[in-house]
Amino acid sequence: MLIDSHAHLDDKRFDDDRDKLIKGLEKSGVELVINPGADVSSSVKAVSMAQEYDNIYAAVGVHPHDSKDMDESTIEILRSLAKKDKVIAIGEIGLDYHYDNSPRDIQKKWFKEQIKLAKELSLPIIVHEREAGQEVYDIIKQEADGNLLGVIHCFSGSLEMAKKYIELGFYISFAGPVTFKNAKKPKEVAKEIPLERLLIETDSPYMSPEPYRGKRNDPSYVRYIAEMIAELKDISFNELVKITNENTKRLFNI
Repeated sequence: MLIDSHAHLDDKRFDDDRDKLIKGLEKSGVELVINPGADVSSSVKAVSMAQEYDNIYAAVGVHPHDSKDMDESTIEILRSLAKKDKVIAIGEIGLDYHYDNSPRDIQKKWFKEQIKLAKELSLPIIVHEREAGQEVYDIIKQEADGNLLGVIHCFSGSLEMAKKYIELGFYISFAGPVTFKNAKKPKEVAKEIPLERLLIETDSPYMSPEPYRGKRNDPSYVRYIAEMIAELKDISFNELVKITNENTKRLFNI
Protein backbone atom coordinates (compact mmCIF):
# COMPACT_ATOMS: atom_id res chain seq x y z
CA MET A 1 0.00 0.00 0.00
CA LEU A 2 1.34 3.40 -1.04
CA ILE A 3 1.45 6.73 0.78
CA ASP A 4 0.93 10.00 -1.08
CA SER A 5 2.93 12.42 1.05
CA HIS A 6 1.49 15.59 -0.53
CA ALA A 7 -1.92 16.19 -2.14
CA HIS A 8 -4.47 18.99 -2.12
CA LEU A 9 -7.74 17.10 -1.93
CA ASP A 10 -9.45 20.23 -0.63
CA ASP A 11 -8.97 21.80 -4.08
CA LYS A 12 -12.20 22.74 -5.88
CA ARG A 13 -11.31 20.37 -8.73
CA PHE A 14 -12.29 17.53 -6.37
CA ASP A 15 -15.64 19.05 -5.37
CA ASP A 16 -17.68 16.70 -7.56
CA ASP A 17 -16.13 13.40 -6.47
CA ARG A 18 -14.01 14.01 -3.34
CA ASP A 19 -15.83 11.62 -1.01
CA LYS A 20 -15.94 8.81 -3.57
CA LEU A 21 -12.28 9.32 -4.45
CA ILE A 22 -11.06 9.28 -0.84
CA LYS A 23 -13.15 6.24 0.05
CA GLY A 24 -11.84 4.42 -3.03
CA LEU A 25 -8.14 5.02 -2.37
CA GLU A 26 -7.60 1.72 -0.58
CA LYS A 27 -8.82 -0.17 -3.65
CA SER A 28 -6.31 1.88 -5.67
CA GLY A 29 -3.52 0.69 -3.39
CA VAL A 30 -3.13 3.95 -1.45
CA GLU A 31 -2.99 3.63 2.32
CA LEU A 32 -2.67 7.26 3.43
CA VAL A 33 -2.63 10.81 2.03
CA ILE A 34 -1.11 13.90 3.64
CA ASN A 35 -3.06 17.04 2.75
CA PRO A 36 -1.21 20.33 3.41
CA GLY A 37 -2.93 23.68 3.58
CA ALA A 38 -1.98 26.61 1.33
CA ASP A 39 -3.78 29.37 3.25
CA VAL A 40 -5.99 29.60 6.33
CA SER A 41 -9.13 28.45 4.50
CA SER A 42 -7.50 25.38 2.95
CA SER A 43 -5.77 24.58 6.23
CA VAL A 44 -9.15 24.52 7.96
CA LYS A 45 -10.48 22.24 5.22
CA ALA A 46 -7.45 19.97 5.52
CA VAL A 47 -8.01 19.56 9.26
CA SER A 48 -11.70 18.90 8.69
CA MET A 49 -10.94 16.18 6.13
CA ALA A 50 -8.39 14.55 8.43
CA GLN A 51 -11.04 14.37 11.14
CA GLU A 52 -13.62 12.94 8.74
CA TYR A 53 -11.49 10.31 6.98
CA ASP A 54 -9.23 7.74 8.60
CA ASN A 55 -6.83 7.74 5.63
CA ILE A 56 -6.19 11.52 5.52
CA TYR A 57 -3.67 13.47 7.61
CA ALA A 58 -3.35 17.26 7.56
CA ALA A 59 -0.69 19.95 7.59
CA VAL A 60 -1.47 23.61 8.16
CA GLY A 61 0.34 26.60 6.73
CA VAL A 62 0.33 29.50 4.29
CA HIS A 63 1.92 29.14 0.86
CA PRO A 64 4.26 31.97 -0.24
CA HIS A 65 1.69 33.10 -2.82
CA ASP A 66 -0.62 34.11 0.03
CA SER A 67 1.95 35.35 2.55
CA LYS A 68 1.05 38.95 1.66
CA ASP A 69 -2.24 38.39 3.49
CA MET A 70 -0.62 37.18 6.72
CA ASP A 71 -0.31 38.97 10.04
CA GLU A 72 0.23 37.88 13.65
CA SER A 73 -3.37 36.73 13.93
CA THR A 74 -2.70 34.24 11.11
CA ILE A 75 0.04 32.62 13.16
CA GLU A 76 -2.34 32.34 16.09
CA ILE A 77 -4.91 30.61 13.88
CA LEU A 78 -2.28 28.19 12.55
CA ARG A 79 -1.06 27.50 16.09
CA SER A 80 -4.59 26.58 17.14
CA LEU A 81 -5.18 24.40 14.07
CA ALA A 82 -1.81 22.67 14.47
CA LYS A 83 -2.78 21.38 17.89
CA LYS A 84 -5.77 19.46 16.53
CA ASP A 85 -5.80 15.70 16.07
CA LYS A 86 -4.03 14.30 12.98
CA VAL A 87 -2.21 17.55 12.12
CA ILE A 88 1.31 16.32 11.52
CA ALA A 89 3.24 19.28 9.99
CA ILE A 90 3.41 22.98 9.22
CA GLY A 91 3.04 23.44 5.49
CA GLU A 92 3.06 24.11 2.78
CA ILE A 93 5.41 27.04 3.38
CA GLY A 94 8.41 28.50 1.59
CA LEU A 95 9.39 30.91 -1.18
CA ASP A 96 8.19 31.25 -4.76
CA TYR A 97 10.14 33.72 -6.92
CA HIS A 98 8.63 32.48 -10.19
CA TYR A 99 5.28 34.22 -9.81
CA ASP A 100 6.14 36.70 -7.04
CA ASN A 101 2.48 36.81 -5.99
CA SER A 102 3.73 38.20 -2.67
CA PRO A 103 6.69 40.58 -2.23
CA ARG A 104 9.89 38.65 -1.59
CA ASP A 105 10.66 40.31 1.74
CA ILE A 106 7.14 39.41 2.93
CA GLN A 107 7.56 35.83 1.74
CA LYS A 108 10.81 35.51 3.70
CA LYS A 109 9.36 37.08 6.86
CA TRP A 110 6.43 34.69 7.08
CA PHE A 111 8.43 31.67 5.97
CA LYS A 112 10.69 32.29 8.97
CA GLU A 113 7.75 32.87 11.31
CA GLN A 114 6.08 29.62 10.26
CA ILE A 115 9.34 27.73 10.76
CA LYS A 116 9.52 29.18 14.26
CA LEU A 117 5.96 27.97 14.87
CA ALA A 118 6.94 24.48 13.73
CA LYS A 119 9.90 24.49 16.10
CA GLU A 120 7.71 25.69 18.96
CA LEU A 121 5.26 22.83 18.34
CA SER A 122 7.94 20.23 17.49
CA LEU A 123 6.42 19.62 14.06
CA PRO A 124 8.22 19.07 10.75
CA ILE A 125 7.81 21.50 7.85
CA ILE A 126 6.66 20.91 4.27
CA VAL A 127 8.60 23.30 2.04
CA HIS A 128 7.68 24.81 -1.31
CA GLU A 129 10.56 26.24 -3.33
CA ARG A 130 10.47 27.67 -6.82
CA GLU A 131 13.34 29.67 -8.29
CA ALA A 132 14.46 30.55 -4.76
CA GLY A 133 16.69 27.58 -3.98
CA GLN A 134 19.57 29.35 -2.27
CA GLU A 135 17.32 31.64 -0.21
CA VAL A 136 15.19 28.72 1.02
CA TYR A 137 18.25 26.73 1.96
CA ASP A 138 19.86 29.70 3.74
CA ILE A 139 16.74 30.30 5.84
CA ILE A 140 16.39 26.64 6.78
CA LYS A 141 20.07 26.41 7.67
CA GLN A 142 19.78 29.57 9.77
CA GLU A 143 16.76 28.18 11.63
CA ALA A 144 18.12 24.64 11.96
CA ASP A 145 18.68 23.76 15.62
CA GLY A 146 19.19 20.02 15.45
CA ASN A 147 15.49 19.39 15.94
CA LEU A 148 14.02 21.05 12.84
CA LEU A 149 12.89 18.40 10.36
CA GLY A 150 11.03 18.55 7.09
CA VAL A 151 10.74 17.78 3.41
CA ILE A 152 11.41 19.77 0.26
CA HIS A 153 8.32 18.83 -1.69
CA CYS A 154 8.17 18.36 -5.47
CA PHE A 155 11.94 18.82 -5.60
CA SER A 156 13.29 20.46 -8.76
CA GLY A 157 16.77 21.52 -7.65
CA SER A 158 20.23 20.13 -8.24
CA LEU A 159 21.79 17.02 -6.76
CA GLU A 160 24.24 19.26 -4.91
CA MET A 161 21.39 21.19 -3.27
CA ALA A 162 19.53 17.97 -2.41
CA LYS A 163 22.62 16.69 -0.61
CA LYS A 164 22.89 19.96 1.35
CA TYR A 165 19.30 19.57 2.56
CA ILE A 166 19.95 15.95 3.48
CA GLU A 167 22.94 17.08 5.57
CA LEU A 168 20.48 19.23 7.54
CA GLY A 169 18.33 16.14 8.18
CA PHE A 170 15.69 16.93 5.55
CA TYR A 171 13.92 14.63 3.13
CA ILE A 172 13.50 15.08 -0.63
CA SER A 173 10.15 14.37 -2.27
CA PHE A 174 9.41 13.72 -5.94
CA ALA A 175 6.15 14.20 -7.81
CA GLY A 176 4.88 13.71 -11.37
CA PRO A 177 7.69 15.60 -13.16
CA VAL A 178 10.14 12.77 -12.39
CA THR A 179 8.14 10.67 -14.88
CA PHE A 180 8.36 13.21 -17.72
CA LYS A 181 10.45 12.07 -20.68
CA ASN A 182 12.61 15.23 -20.70
CA ALA A 183 13.04 15.37 -16.90
CA LYS A 184 16.79 14.78 -16.88
CA LYS A 185 17.61 16.62 -13.64
CA PRO A 186 14.84 15.16 -11.40
CA LYS A 187 15.73 11.68 -12.62
CA GLU A 188 19.41 12.23 -11.83
CA VAL A 189 18.63 13.45 -8.32
CA ALA A 190 16.11 10.68 -7.62
CA LYS A 191 18.63 8.08 -8.76
CA GLU A 192 21.47 9.39 -6.60
CA ILE A 193 19.99 10.48 -3.27
CA PRO A 194 19.87 7.93 -0.41
CA LEU A 195 16.72 5.83 -0.24
CA GLU A 196 16.31 6.64 3.45
CA ARG A 197 15.79 10.33 2.58
CA LEU A 198 13.22 9.86 -0.20
CA LEU A 199 9.47 10.55 -0.25
CA ILE A 200 6.94 10.31 -3.07
CA GLU A 201 3.88 12.47 -3.74
CA THR A 202 1.39 13.53 -6.39
CA ASP A 203 0.82 17.22 -5.53
CA SER A 204 -2.72 16.54 -6.75
CA PRO A 205 -4.58 17.97 -8.59
CA TYR A 206 -1.44 19.39 -10.24
CA MET A 207 1.64 17.80 -11.85
CA SER A 208 0.01 14.65 -13.23
CA PRO A 209 2.58 11.96 -14.07
CA GLU A 210 2.90 10.20 -17.38
CA PRO A 211 0.66 8.80 -18.85
CA TYR A 212 -1.88 11.26 -17.41
CA ARG A 213 0.05 14.48 -18.01
CA GLY A 214 -2.35 17.36 -18.69
CA LYS A 215 -5.25 15.73 -16.84
CA ARG A 216 -6.38 16.15 -13.23
CA ASN A 217 -4.01 14.38 -10.87
CA ASP A 218 -5.14 12.34 -7.87
CA PRO A 219 -3.41 10.26 -5.16
CA SER A 220 -3.93 6.95 -6.98
CA TYR A 221 -1.34 8.14 -9.53
CA VAL A 222 1.43 8.09 -6.91
CA ARG A 223 2.05 4.56 -8.20
CA TYR A 224 3.62 5.98 -11.36
CA ILE A 225 6.12 8.05 -9.39
CA ALA A 226 7.03 4.98 -7.33
CA GLU A 227 7.46 2.85 -10.46
CA MET A 228 9.75 5.41 -12.09
CA ILE A 229 11.98 5.86 -9.04
CA ALA A 230 12.20 2.10 -8.46
CA GLU A 231 13.34 1.75 -12.07
CA LEU A 232 15.90 4.56 -11.66
CA LYS A 233 17.30 2.96 -8.51
CA ASP A 234 17.17 -0.56 -9.93
CA ILE A 235 15.15 -1.93 -7.03
CA SER A 236 11.75 -3.60 -6.87
CA PHE A 237 8.56 -1.57 -6.73
CA ASN A 238 7.65 -3.22 -3.41
CA GLU A 239 10.99 -2.30 -1.84
CA LEU A 240 10.66 1.33 -2.96
CA VAL A 241 7.14 1.51 -1.52
CA LYS A 242 8.20 -0.09 1.77
CA ILE A 243 11.09 2.34 2.28
CA THR A 244 9.23 5.51 1.27
CA ASN A 245 6.30 4.53 3.51
CA GLU A 246 8.68 4.07 6.44
CA ASN A 247 10.34 7.42 5.68
CA THR A 248 7.00 9.23 5.56
CA LYS A 249 5.75 7.72 8.81
CA ARG A 250 9.07 8.47 10.52
CA LEU A 251 9.20 12.11 9.42
CA PHE A 252 5.57 12.86 10.27
CA ASN A 253 5.38 10.64 13.35
CA ILE A 254 2.43 8.67 11.98
